[in-house]
Amino acid sequence: MELHTLRYAPGSRRPRKRVGRGESSGHGKTAGRGTKGQKSRSGDRKVPAHFEGGQMPLQRRLPKVGFRNPFRVAYRPINVGQLEELVASGRISDGVVTPEVLVRLGLARKRDRIKILGDGDLQAALRVQAHAASDSARRKIEAAGGRFEPIA
Repeated sequence: MELHTLRYAPGSRRPRKRVGRGESSGHGKTAGRGTKGQKSRSGDRKVPAHFEGGQMPLQRRLPKVGFRNPFRVAYRPINVGQLEELVASGRISDGVVTPEVLVRLGLARKRDRIKILGDGDLQAALRVQAHAASDSARRKIEAAGGRFEPIA
């Protein structure tokens, strides 16, 4: 095979559609654009997907509702009762709870900020590293002989 013998695959190349070249071409007169209307005219005929032809657009017909705080910090809540269940089932054996451990166990996602909440009881002495914790959760962790280490 040499460069001068190369050919396109059969059927891969089609001739350009030449519109407006007479009725017998099949693309004459209106050149496949239909009759009248904005999309039949020459020039810039790109219309945004949300444009409704002058009718009041949907995003302006619907009422504004509520307020979304752009500075809100969302946390993934984990209760001390859930930590106790993990220890009882043997899924936490070394007594250290970090966000990476919770991601590995399927209780959180990689980018989640973790907050430990105080629902449930805790008997195991755990070293818990999380972004935040409620006062009741801190008390229960320390009462069980563990400690809470906040992550910045």
